[in-house]
Amino acid sequence: MDALNWLAVLTAGISAFILGGVWYSPALMGKAWMKENNLTEEVIKKSNKARVFGWSLLLSLVMAVNLGMFLSNTPNLDLKLGLFYGLLTGVWVFCGIAIVGLFEQKTARYIFINGGYCLAALCIMGAILGAWK
Repeated sequence: MDALNWLAVLTAGISAFILGGVWYSPALMGKAWMKENNLTEEVIKKSNKARVFGWSLLLSLVMAVNLGMFLSNTPNLDLKLGLFYGLLTGVWVFCGIAIVGLFEQKTARYIFINGGYCLAALCIMGAILGAWK
């Protein structure tokens, strides 16, 4: 844990949070995500934004700390290797989301929207942690 670059971990966590804002925006996946979850604008507007965004940021930071701990003692860690390990971790999470989605009778679109976000977020986090070793 001493080998962790806490500023890189913080940046990596915030990057996943920001990516989520872009990923789930109406400009990218937001409309499709809402449709797959049977959500409306009204339902979204009624949600507790402080709770949703607060927990999302905290959990993004937990993901970054976890990935940072896995990578902290990796020899020759750089951007490319961090990206690769982030990709591998993202595949792991994507598969977990897919398994749960299959049992919940979710569509492939749902799985790819949510799994794709996790895959992309972990790739970016790994790249940041690797580059900033």
